[in-house]
Amino acid sequence: MPRFPALSLTRWLHLALLLGAVAYAALAQAGGQLNQLRLSAGEGKTRAELRLDAAPGEYRVFSLDNPKRLVLDLPGTSLAEGFRAPAPNGRVIGVRTGTPSPGKLRVVFDLGGAVKPRSRVEGEGRETRLILELFRAEESGNATASTPTTTRSGTSATPTAGEPSAAAASGERPVLIAIDAGHGGRDPGAIGGGGTFEKTVTLQVSRALAEAINRHPGMRALMIRNGDYFIPLGDRFRKAREAQADLFISVHADAAANRQARGASVFVLSTRGASSEAARFLADRENNADLVGGVSLDDKDRNLAAVLLDLSQSATLRASDEAAGHVLDALREVGKTRKPDVERANFWVLRSPDVPSMLLETGFLTNAEDERRLNDPAFRERLAREVARGVADHFAAQPPPGTWFAANQDRLDINRQHVVARGETLGLIAARHGVSVSELRRANALRGDAVRAGERLRIPAAPR
Repeated sequence: MPRFPALSLTRWLHLALLLGAVAYAALAQAGGQLNQLRLSAGEGKTRAELRLDAAPGEYRVFSLDNPKRLVLDLPGTSLAEGFRAPAPNGRVIGVRTGTPSPGKLRVVFDLGGAVKPRSRVEGEGRETRLILELFRAEESGNATASTPTTTRSGTSATPTAGEPSAAAASGERPVLIAIDAGHGGRDPGAIGGGGTFEKTVTLQVSRALAEAINRHPGMRALMIRNGDYFIPLGDRFRKAREAQADLFISVHADAAANRQARGASVFVLSTRGASSEAARFLADRENNADLVGGVSLDDKDRNLAAVLLDLSQSATLRASDEAAGHVLDALREVGKTRKPDVERANFWVLRSPDVPSMLLETGFLTNAEDERRLNDPAFRERLAREVARGVADHFAAQPPPGTWFAANQDRLDINRQHVVARGETLGLIAARHGVSVSELRRANALRGDAVRAGERLRIPAAPR
């Protein structure tokens, strides 16, 4: 039987300490991971659910202003491979992640307005969920930041007001675009010849539009509906008003008895009735969506005169018309438009007295070609990119005070454009105009460097 040399007690202790240190380092390096983050909105709150594979231990929640953000710090946590930030929803208009220090994950929620958060941890092990519930808070005229609240798993946290933060003093807020995916839930909207539901197409286009808007400098998107559920018409623009949106876009897909009818249209609210018989018919059909959801509009009609009076006495209608004109111009780059001008109709969903609003009809589901294109992700991406460009053109021409567009007005020239010729690359175009590829990509909300012949690009001002 082989004999092994005996180890002294001191060597055994050294070996045990070494093995323990290695094991601890391995565990520390592994840590917990954030696998998924989901956003949902309803019942007066926005809910963020973070799926973790281990309890986070202590975590911090605090808020910042200018622009409004909620920050969540998770020590000992990292992002899982393939993690994707969710699309905007409710009071959350964007989600970002970062690593402010080694071993600490930071999740930043860009907000469309002030919130009062509550947090809790549910489950354990690989089934751990950190829940953040964001309730609407009263807006404050002063830029303040909440003091960081450190919380252990199993307790809840609500940040309280504290001293102003230097990190909250940028002063260049992004414009907020509220995107309303028409219909939803038990209201399918129009149904195409191939069985396509309008509620499905509008949600797909709206999500693509939100992504395109969020890629633009100086703009953030707010999704009014981000799932298959029903929202009454009045609640849709009310959400935009509560978030103090700068623009409201309601996304729809048309239907007509004439299956040859096709092309996109842009509508604004009319104070004198519909601009055409087709517009009147469409407005009647869309306004009946509340009846589908079991909500009567009878008690709302008597408020229309007062709302329209407020609209006519303000700049809201004019801003709606200007923004819609820019979007319609951009849509011509995608394909056929139904009418050469912005149309007008009495859509209930456009009756916000202080948020410029438009209704975008992306095409006719009753037309086979339009239905096919609206079911094509590449077409929806292109459509969304052009609509986002039109929105950016509007704010470049009419920048709201205190926004990124106002601060950068001297370098934004919406008339400086380039039509891509056959064989041209993004790098070649950038070099020709003296700008970087990244600037060109940002100015046009491009995902990558691929461009098509005939595509119209906005050229940002060259660095001085």
